[in-house]
Amino acid sequence: MKTNIRRLSYLILGSFVLLGFYIGYVNVFLGPVLATDPHNRRLAVYESKVHRGTIYDRRGTVLAQTDGGRRIYPLGQDAAQVVGFISQRYGRVGLESAYDRYLLGMTEKDKIEVIMDRLLGRPRVGNDVVVTLDARLQQLAMQLLGKRQGAVVALDPRNGAILVLASSPSFNPNTIDHPAGRSSSGKVLTRYDLLQQDKGAPLLNRATQGAYPPGSTFKLITAAGALTTNPEVAKRIFNCQGSLIIDGFRLTDTAAHGSVDFNRALAVSCNTTFARLGLEVGAERFYRTARAFGLTGDPWTGNPPEVAYRPGTLTLPEKMNKPQLASSAIGQGEVLVNPLQMALVAAAIANNGVIMRPHLLARVQDPREGVLLQTVPRPWLTAVSPEVAGIIKEAMVAVVREGTGKEAALPDITVAGKTGSAQNPKGDTHAWFVGFAPAERPSVVVVVIIENGGAGGAVAAPVAREMIRAVLTAGP
Repeated sequence: MKTNIRRLSYLILGSFVLLGFYIGYVNVFLGPVLATDPHNRRLAVYESKVHRGTIYDRRGTVLAQTDGGRRIYPLGQDAAQVVGFISQRYGRVGLESAYDRYLLGMTEKDKIEVIMDRLLGRPRVGNDVVVTLDARLQQLAMQLLGKRQGAVVALDPRNGAILVLASSPSFNPNTIDHPAGRSSSGKVLTRYDLLQQDKGAPLLNRATQGAYPPGSTFKLITAAGALTTNPEVAKRIFNCQGSLIIDGFRLTDTAAHGSVDFNRALAVSCNTTFARLGLEVGAERFYRTARAFGLTGDPWTGNPPEVAYRPGTLTLPEKMNKPQLASSAIGQGEVLVNPLQMALVAAAIANNGVIMRPHLLARVQDPREGVLLQTVPRPWLTAVSPEVAGIIKEAMVAVVREGTGKEAALPDITVAGKTGSAQNPKGDTHAWFVGFAPAERPSVVVVVIIENGGAGGAVAAPVAREMIRAVLTAGP
């Protein structure tokens, strides 16, 4: 009998210990996440008692603020997908969701101040958030896109600060809850309901969630793989006859380019040269090179996500036959990327092979105590060696100086770039441009994609040129 009572006591004691650990885990580790979860009803009650903090761009321009109990978005549709919105009915998205606990003053550092506010009867004020976005550049990007579907990304390759995440078409976050008619069944529809039904997908942040074939911009990765495998590739002469036959598959080129060196091959975007280089590198090393540039990864893995991000996709090496490898090497086949991803590829070349972790948060400011948190730039990946990055950079300068990217050229500024015209099974080709400047000491990377736009050099490059001009004119 005593043995049974002892066992029962141990069982009860063990249960209490496990319950204690569980409660501690929920409070310490899951507590902050659950507290700011959009589906937590207590959050709405708490928020009604707090003056939500303001979101500023890097120059102090207001991106989101509370006025008269309403959340206001001064930039409207120009920054809707990235800044996001708050709705009692539809929750919160974008930066409003990512920085919720800061804006509501719900961090560990805020707990003492919350108690003091209650004791002193002071109104509760959330923290302000300063982001790396530049409102003026964001608006310019949207103006340049106009009514065309597409995206523009700009970032600083030296530290990973994101300056622009523009996506078109967009929507007005200030009217998301407004009534907009009735359905056939008599249900009252809101603006958000109509946006969900819109075939243009205005709610989608194309800059980070788009899934596009990269076309010839992907030749930067193929070039990196070839040069890493065999540095002598930079000195070779290639013969382009206008097409290439791989196991019965005919890969066509834009022209018969004849004898071209490495720089000239990239400048004229020679498909046959880079298809051959992809085949020489082989599926395994080609795949490893793409991963080294972060193709299948998410730069926010292990950190709170600031934006919704769709990692790129590429056929696994064991499933990639030679025709697929040749097609993938020129950015076709089954390769899909998002524009921010291609900005990180260009950033690797611009920053001597190192990709800095992209970020939007600059700092969190307490209205009373000053800076609570500041982002420290950190490397994410080392894609290639400085020597390989230097060779590719030189070839990208040739693309703009004498090749397909001439429309991106600027007087007195050396621009490095790569165009792309990605074949699209659902319509006309997508127009791409990726580049950076000044090539000697790059301080900005710009990526432009215009869906069904046609030739990247004619359509996307001029948009990139104006963005680069504006960034370099604006200064730090």
